[in-house]
Amino acid sequence: MNHARLERQIGFIVEIDRLKRVMRQTLLTDRCRHENSAEHSWHIALAALVLAEYAEPPDLDLPRVVKMLLVHDLVEIDAGDTYCYDAEARRGQLARERQAAERVFGQLPADQAAELQAAWEEFEARESPEALFAAALDRLQPVLNNFYSGGAMWRKHGIRRQQVERRIAPLQTGAPVLWRYASGLLAEAVARGILADEDADALASS
Repeated sequence: MNHARLERQIGFIVEIDRLKRVMRQTLLTDRCRHENSAEHSWHIALAALVLAEYAEPPDLDLPRVVKMLLVHDLVEIDAGDTYCYDAEARRGQLARERQAAERVFGQLPADQAAELQAAWEEFEARESPEALFAAALDRLQPVLNNFYSGGAMWRKHGIRRQQVERRIAPLQTGAPVLWRYASGLLAEAVARGILADEDADALASS
């Protein structure tokens, strides 16, 4: 047995436990607390297994999708979670996360470090069908949580439907059926008054 290799692998496993401390803006659906990034990654990885039939194309490499979803937020151990609607916080985000990726994945033996960093890079590039589907699920999950928690965080941050639509644009390519479903949820959220609509606001002020 290669004890040095095992020690590095165990060290990595211990290190990624820190992702459980990274809190996100998204509430759990019962609004009892905010979710953490480890829960988010688990949630969408399982969603990939359940919703794989809606991927475009449907015969993509599902284990590759799950791998990307499980590693895509490990960089937040160092870089923290960046709220997607905070333009100021998003400046320099990729550089921070790339530096974090090198440190976090670099704790593994070289072959595994390269494998997981490649999965992270693929997710960020959003060019392969697998990455597009993974990105689609990453954007769908917060919509579901916001909708089923009564839009609490949408309302807190003054988020508009058009902002959410731009954010979930990867669904159009990665999972068109899920895009239509999410668009329906946003329309219902506006109708319920839990998500503001710029067009409606403009009409009301004219």
